[in-house]
Amino acid sequence: MDAIGFGQHDHKHCIAETMQNAEAHCRDQHLRFTPIRRRVLELLLAEHRALGAYEILDILSDEGLGAQPPVAYRALDFLVKNGLAHRIERLNAYAACAHLGRAHAPAFLICRGCQLIAEVDGEGFGRALTSEANAAGFVIERISVEVEGLCPGCSEANS
Repeated sequence: MDAIGFGQHDHKHCIAETMQNAEAHCRDQHLRFTPIRRRVLELLLAEHRALGAYEILDILSDEGLGAQPPVAYRALDFLVKNGLAHRIERLNAYAACAHLGRAHAPAFLICRGCQLIAEVDGEGFGRALTSEANAAGFVIERISVEVEGLCPGCSEANS
């Protein structure tokens, strides 16, 4: 499992690489990666935690990029629809996709202590779930798994 979010890494490089990949993805798919969409993705990448639409809107408003909820929601809808971000149902928030450009069944590890999240590739259980669904005659349209627990830092603090 390749998890990003709980371990130490070069975060500036992480952001820069993801933004380059997002720009290439949008260019290849002939998508308009507007300044607001770009900025919302940058905000989601700034920390490894999910952000709510109103948190994003507050930042956009402070930066003079828009103060009405549709501004944030439209950008988030674009990012989710095009595989650049995910909606974390449990938190009613959004996170940048850690596996940009790859078809995958996302799974999210959510720390109940500090609210950090890590996206892991759930390909293995996605295949198993698809097999079970197929046997039942069910067609899966979307798989999203959210797992709550403690990250290494919070787990050590509770020990």
